[in-house]
Amino acid sequence: MFKNKEMNMCEGALLKKLIIYALPLMATNVLQLLFNAADVAILGIFKGDKPVAAVGSTGALVNLIVGLFIGLSVGANVLIARCVGENNEKRARRIVGMSMLISVAIGSFLSVIGIVFAETFLTWMGCDRDVIGMATTYLQIYFLGMPIVLLYNFCASILRAVGDTLRPLIFLLISGVVNVGLNILFVTVFDKDVEGVAIATITSQAISATLSVITLLRGKGFAKLELRRIKIYPKELLLMIKIGLPAGLQGCLFALSNVLIQSSINSFGDQVMAANAIAAQLDGFIYNSMNAISLSALAFVSQNLGANNYERIKKTIFIAVGVVVAVGIAVGGIVILIAPLVFSVMAEEAIVAELAFVRIVVISSTYFLCGIMDVLSNSLRGLGRSSLAMALTLIGTCLLRIIYLKTFFTWFKSLYTLYAIYPISYVISICMFVIAYIPTMIRVRRQVEERKSLLVQS
Repeated sequence: MFKNKEMNMCEGALLKKLIIYALPLMATNVLQLLFNAADVAILGIFKGDKPVAAVGSTGALVNLIVGLFIGLSVGANVLIARCVGENNEKRARRIVGMSMLISVAIGSFLSVIGIVFAETFLTWMGCDRDVIGMATTYLQIYFLGMPIVLLYNFCASILRAVGDTLRPLIFLLISGVVNVGLNILFVTVFDKDVEGVAIATITSQAISATLSVITLLRGKGFAKLELRRIKIYPKELLLMIKIGLPAGLQGCLFALSNVLIQSSINSFGDQVMAANAIAAQLDGFIYNSMNAISLSALAFVSQNLGANNYERIKKTIFIAVGVVVAVGIAVGGIVILIAPLVFSVMAEEAIVAELAFVRIVVISSTYFLCGIMDVLSNSLRGLGRSSLAMALTLIGTCLLRIIYLKTFFTWFKSLYTLYAIYPISYVISICMFVIAYIPTMIRVRRQVEERKSLLVQS
């Protein structure tokens, strides 16, 4: 049943399998951050803080625009994982083929939007006039490669759905090394700044996407890409939208709150913008380490729902929460310890390094709360309650942050009060998710029992 690199998440030692699944994914996320940090470090060392601020000011905007459509890849992940649990290989391959078509089509649409409106978006965000030209250039080049970015994300999501997290790690390692090499080439040899980094990023993404597509074409299991299946299947598309659109909206809302926070950061000037960009590279290691656990919970819950394994679903959620707390605290502590040394290398001015450390102290010590929130959110999505997860995120990490920025932060404006918005919103969101799980799990148990009864009768 489970061929090649695919993992049966419905049987065996749960903690062991979750860790085996999560470790390559964690390494993938951390490597991605390392390569991104290398981009910023190379710019900071050879070109100064302004190009760093320009690249940093685009991050929240990219996540906002792309997040909505990346959510559809989550829909593909959930559906394919369910197919694995149900042992429905034919349907899984239909979803794989349709996903390829959707990723390229949406990516092409986003390319046009991003290239035409890049400067307008940055102006709305209040991007500093000293760096808006460089930020616009970086954003336009990045969006030019958006079909490649989405294609890779869909391919990686498909491979994760069947338990293959190792090959995406290998592909990223290859493309990441190329990315760093091209960064050095463009910045030091050809004397480019943000445009060189953007071209290197898209080129490396193209390598990852190509390797991923080849893997799906040559596969033999649930994740095999068959050219004859690259078309739209209305029933599967509606289900993908039902699951993926709320997931995308959730990511979009989350990114929207970060755009608002970025706008507040921009109001402090280019030194704080550069400091925030540098610090975000480092505290991103904590988030991406924990994100591997929450994505693991998504896949495990989805497969076990397809297999009607209620008890294993409950165990997955509890174990994933415990693991994500341990990972968040451990990695957060390491980040706080190494931050001063890292910032002294990445920042051109001492004041920028000091400002970056403010963010690290506040966020890294409490980031495990975000991990808990993400595990609960992704588990809800794996259970088919994607709209509920989106609604809770809307209240906890978007509406609350807007109110906070317009009230408390306005009254007591400082970097500490700005960054405190993160742990406050996480705690409130966790409380809402815990309350939502009580009726959700009762409903899931009833559905599982009904499906089991129908299977016995048939």
